[in-house]
Amino acid sequence: MTNRHTLPAGEPISDDECRRATAVVKIVTKRWTSAIMLALGRGATRFGQMEALVEGISARLLSARLRELEQHHLLERVVTPTVPVSVRYHLTPRGLTVLTSMHNLAVPEQHQDVDQDVA
Repeated sequence: MTNRHTLPAGEPISDDECRRATAVVKIVTKRWTSAIMLALGRGATRFGQMEALVEGISARLLSARLRELEQHHLLERVVTPTVPVSVRYHLTPRGLTVLTSMHNLAVPEQHQDVDQDVA
């Protein structure tokens, strides 16, 4: 039997949906991952552009995080067989949804009451 919980909007969420959401949150909250997604959201498509926008990240770690994001279908890696090979990265629709959700969490107007509760 699958347990179902109800969201504030009244829509049910299953345990499986909750587990999938938790997996995405674990990925996005890893160090550097949100900064990489933000760089992609700001238009960076090449490795060097992301390396420049995500100050302080090593090439090795950037490469590892990009692979993780690709494995979880948050970004797409497009290889063009030119000389030299051209590789570009783009957020998938799922990645855009996650980036939008991150933005919504960061909007101060939506969190005034939460900030006051914490203080």
